[in-house]
Amino acid sequence: MSEFSEFFPLIIIMLASGLLSGLMAGLLGIGGGIVLVPILEFSLGFFGVEDDVRMHVAIATSLAIIIVSSFSATRAHHRRGNVDVKILKNWAVAMFIGAAFGSWAASRLNGKSLVIIFAFLALFVAFKMLIKGDTKKVRDGIPDHPAVQLMPLSIGGISSMMGIGGGVMGVSFMTLYGIPIHRAVGTAAFFGVIISIPGTISYMLTGLSVEGLPPGNLGYVSLIGLVVIAPATYLAAPLGAKIAHSLEQKQLNLAFGLFLLIVSSQMLYRYLH
Repeated sequence: MSEFSEFFPLIIIMLASGLLSGLMAGLLGIGGGIVLVPILEFSLGFFGVEDDVRMHVAIATSLAIIIVSSFSATRAHHRRGNVDVKILKNWAVAMFIGAAFGSWAASRLNGKSLVIIFAFLALFVAFKMLIKGDTKKVRDGIPDHPAVQLMPLSIGGISSMMGIGGGVMGVSFMTLYGIPIHRAVGTAAFFGVIISIPGTISYMLTGLSVEGLPPGNLGYVSLIGLVVIAPATYLAAPLGAKIAHSLEQKQLNLAFGLFLLIVSSQMLYRYLH
């Protein structure tokens, strides 16, 4: 009973973060990882997980959960006709390869470096959304050129490295090329599925021989976190998608930017202060 009471606060935090990340996955097409990673990283530190592996565990567990939240969010957006299947078909292979490489690369970095990279990425996107708002599009439609494959390759690699679903970069790029924000968000929701499957497998394998991991882990992935958080994200994601379709484009941009600004500022303050 004493062991349960010791971990009860962590379970409550995990459930709350799961509900919030599911809402954000549906609302912004971001897979929920940008919510989960900082919350999990902070919570694991509070419960004594070592600095060297804490961020890796947070990112890997986030990716495993994104498989569930992104699938749920995509279904909700698809029912409203806001998933661009053509983009998914054209980008899936490059994004998959990038995700596998990104998670492998992240396993070679120390925890503090991962936190700082994650925070600066989120901060950049936050300022872009808040300052520019309705960014002027470059053209209508994404060019049908082999060089464009560098974008899904980068989205997969960076997102897998950071434990996020691909919406942070994907939504920005698609709107730049004239994809309406609601359709971009719906399409980006499925990026999380493409990215998180190879990313999760890679983190499981690269973490098998690592010391100092918390109990209940398979490699870097916390199976306890997966079991507690994943159902909450699955249930909350459709609600986020419903809210997204009731908002105007400017409101959606503002919500995205403000959230990223808060998260990134908090992480940079803790690690650079």
